[in-house]
Parts: sequence; C-alpha cells; structure tokens
Amino acid sequence: VILDEVRGRVADIPGVKTAVIMRQGLNRGLNKTLELVVGGPTFEELAAWRDIILEKAKANPNLIGLDCDYRDTKPQISVSIDRDRAADLGVSSAVIGRTLETLLGSRRVTTFLYEGEEYDVLVEGSYADKRSPFDLNNVQVRSERTGQLVPLANLVTIREFADSGTLNRYNRMRSITFDCDLVEGYSLGQAIEYLEDLIRTELPASAVIGYKGNALKLKDSSNSSNLVFGLALLVAFLVLAAQFESFIHPLTIMLSVPVAVAGALLGLQVMGLNQSIYSQIGLIMLIGLAAKNGILIVEFINQLRDEGMPFAEAVLEASAQRLRPIIMTALATVMGALPLMLSHGAGAETRMVVGVVIVFGVSLATLVTLFLVPAVYALIARRTGSPEAVSRKLEALLVEERG
Repeated sequence: VILDEVRGRVADIPGVKTAVIMRQGLNRGLNKTLELVVGGPTFEELAAWRDIILEKAKANPNLIGLDCDYRDTKPQISVSIDRDRAADLGVSSAVIGRTLETLLGSRRVTTFLYEGEEYDVLVEGSYADKRSPFDLNNVQVRSERTGQLVPLANLVTIREFADSGTLNRYNRMRSITFDCDLVEGYSLGQAIEYLEDLIRTELPASAVIGYKGNALKLKDSSNSSNLVFGLALLVAFLVLAAQFESFIHPLTIMLSVPVAVAGALLGLQVMGLNQSIYSQIGLIMLIGLAAKNGILIVEFINQLRDEGMPFAEAVLEASAQRLRPIIMTALATVMGALPLMLSHGAGAETRMVVGVVIVFGVSLATLVTLFLVPAVYALIARRTGSPEAVSRKLEALLVEERG
C-alpha cells in the first residue's frame, strides 16, 4: 500500500524517472524484484532488442517500472582518421593517436627519483583546452616529412553520438539487464515465464537468457528442490523396503504420494497461490505425511496374514479396522496446519503456502488412500509373502531339525 501511494505521488513529476524499491528479505541491496539478463553478440543488437522488449512488455500491466541498465545517453566523440590525407602530409596514425592520448587523457613519459621514492611523470593537456569538442580544432601535429605543424582538424573527422556509460558483460557475453517490480499477486515465476516467452518469440535465436538476484535464486532453488524431492522419494522407498523386506509393499505405499502432490497443486490453484520455495518444502513434507496412511493399512494387512487369515479377508479386514486411525491422524494433521493456512500478518504469505499444501495434500491423499492402497495391494501383492513368513519357515525348519 505504501509503495503504491509513493508511486502515485511521484508519477506526475515531469522530467523525472523514479523507481520505488522495497528492500528484499533474501537479497542485499535495493534491487528490484525481477532481474533478467539478455546476452548477445554486439551492443548495437542489444540496444535494438532492448527497444523491442520494452515496447512489447508495456502490454503486461503486472510489470511495474520495467527498465534496462543499457542507456545510450552519455555523450561520446568518435574521431576518424583520414589515412590518405595524413599520409600525403607525412603524419602517421601513431602520431595522431599519441597526440590525442596526451592532450585528452594523459601519457606516462618517464619516472624520476625523489628521496628514495620513484614517481611517474605524466604529460597531459590543460583542462581549459579540452572543454568542448571544438577544442580539437586547435590541436596541431607535426609532419614527419616537413617538420611543420599541421592542424588536426585537416586530418580527422569528429562525430558526436550518445552511448551507454557502462558496457556490461554476463558470463563473458555482452549483456543488458532488465529489472522491474511486480504487482501484488503476480508471482516472480509468472513474470520470468512471461519475459522468457517474449524473448523467445520476439528476438532471434542468438539471444541468451540469464538471471540475477531473486530470479537466479528461484531458478537455483527450483533445480535443487527437484533433486531433493527425488532423493526424499528414494530414501523413503528404501527405508520402507528395509522395513517390509519387499519392494512390492513400498511401491504400494508410495502410490499415495502422487495423489498428495496433486491435491497440493490443486489447493494452490484454488487459493490463487503460486509455486515457490515454501510450497516445495511443503511437498517434501507430504512424502512422509502421505505414506503414513499406506503404512498403517499395509502393515495391518501383513499382520493379519501372519495370523493365518486368507489374503482377500485380510485386505478387507485391515481396510475396515484402519479406517478410524487413518481418519484421526489425518484430521489431526489438517487441524494442525489450518492455522498456517489461515494466518495473517507479517510473513503470512510464506506460512499460508505451506499450510495450503499440507491441508489439501493430506486431505486428498487420505480420501484416495483408503481405496487406492487396498486395491493396489490386492492387485500386485497377492503372490508376495508377509514379512514374518520367512521367520516362520526358519522356525519350522529348526523345529524339524531338533525333532
């Protein structure tokens, strides 16, 4: 609200370009929310691409203050040497270059020692003689052929133009950086996706996309979170395989995880939220919360089979007996996550995402697990033995040997 009020007050100031920036919690400095880099072969092409992107992006009202760090507004002077005329007058390009270097900048010609310290001797023109481009007309160079002074204006062509004060590179490529703030409710991921599509559609294939600031953190966290999610699934599967001494039972239990993930994504869409690093943390939590229900059913089925109950009866009996514990644990989990989902105040947007993921993911996983796990167990685990079957066979063999 405060940012919108400030933007409204400074928007009507003529001749002034303003940017209202809020300090970021995960990033130092006063950078804008989105920073996206475009790399290309030359800065001339990048300048043309900049104009295209800025013009096309005006159609998206969710991007606030979209700007670029390449602004060709700094006055520059281009000095072109007429080499044919210089050769006719006996003036070399090296002499012209050294003269311009000395008068407009400075040149080290020697050093001297004073009280044991060595100092550089720099030769440069006076500031009064280089205040305007027209002062170059008063510069003269000596002809190597005749020894006479030749006006520099007869040998060079001076052209004034505007260029950027800084020429930036990103990953060793010539680059320009676009930055902007976002309207409330418009996520960073949506903004990145929009600009990526715009660049791929409007710019040639030679345009290279890069990321800075929060955009870079989002890309890195997305890649790492996918790896962490996959490792969490693998670890959970291996732990269950060791517990049940089978690969079939863990597979049956882990089928509830995709259902929980689908419920979490559905909840984010219903609540108008977007995926973020907090939602990814919630998805990793769902692996254990969703697998819990399947463990209760499968473990009880195996216990009934160990007691000698027929396979079909064990599946039906376990599903009925475990209904109340599954509902109670799922209800406790959902009630515990509701305060996160309904929270308000500072930082509520981060807690709300985690709460929505847990509430919707656990709820849908519970409803589906009650039917999915017993059905899949009955389908693929019919020929598997219970975990205690091997122990009973060993005990029977020991009894036979002793008898």
